[in-house]
Amino acid sequence: MARGAFPDSHPLHLGMPGMHGTVAAVTALQKSDLLITLGARFDDRVTGKLSTFAVNAKVIHADVDPAEIGKNRFADVAVLGDLHHTMSALIPALKAALAKNRPDLTSWLRQMNSLKSAYPLGYDTPKDGSLSPQYVIERLGKISGPQAIFASGVGQHQMWASQFISYENPRTWLNSGGLGTMGYAVPAAMGAKVGAPDTTVWAIDGDGCFQMTNQELTTCALNNIPIKVAIINNESLGMVRQWQTLFYEGRYSNTSLESKRVPNFPMLAEAMGCVGLSCDRPEDVDATIEKAMSINNQPVVVDFRVHRDAMVWPMVAAGTSNDDIMIARETAPDWDSQEL
Repeated sequence: MARGAFPDSHPLHLGMPGMHGTVAAVTALQKSDLLITLGARFDDRVTGKLSTFAVNAKVIHADVDPAEIGKNRFADVAVLGDLHHTMSALIPALKAALAKNRPDLTSWLRQMNSLKSAYPLGYDTPKDGSLSPQYVIERLGKISGPQAIFASGVGQHQMWASQFISYENPRTWLNSGGLGTMGYAVPAAMGAKVGAPDTTVWAIDGDGCFQMTNQELTTCALNNIPIKVAIINNESLGMVRQWQTLFYEGRYSNTSLESKRVPNFPMLAEAMGCVGLSCDRPEDVDATIEKAMSINNQPVVVDFRVHRDAMVWPMVAAGTSNDDIMIARETAPDWDSQEL
């Protein structure tokens, strides 16, 4: 949720934790002896099987809502209040304490950096020459730059947008977290563009999510809200399809959105007063994004027609421990090679 609050480029940044987090971030939580948790609720998408989560860690839990503190994980120290005020008061005290006795974290940082190097985020390039969705999203981030705002829908594209875009600034990553609010991207991008009219705002959506709120593009066209929409079109409800592949022996039910290009998203965009673009080939991705970036007087919709069977990795399967994180299908990290 808070991607960008701590810059990705910082050497202590380990990545996103949770079900589709990095191996380094997930392992850091699991092996830690102290968790300072600011505004988080220990949702199962982060903890995995709760009884196995960070079993050796003490927890300092800070939140503005007393109902959240200790709700899922016992808080050894509770800090109640607005984080801006509580952290402003606690940071000087922490600095004073560290000035007297600073722990040696050399070994810990070496271990975490080793995991970052051994298990970076990555993806396969489709052998049939089709578009990799991760590549599209990666290029969106690179070309748009760290000042852009990205809003995402729900599903695989949501995870990829968190994994493969580098966030350097707070409030540049908008998504509905674990609520599963399909259709969130377009209206969230609209609000961001109205609030920051001089900032590039992308809605990164799946073809399923986009069909839930795309009618709001008419509002954008009529009210001069020139957002940009990247449809990661894999002709399916991709995250559910991934689960059906992994856990239901490929029995695909109600996840196919067919392959006849209905609706034709660029034509639909044009009908609502927007510019409609499409991209099918890897070699056209940069030029297509740059063309969309050059149009700032109308909303722009880009239909990126991507490989259908791409999956989100790493993954902690529902109901399992974070210790069981997988980096690919039936492939776990080589823990024996790591000094943990």
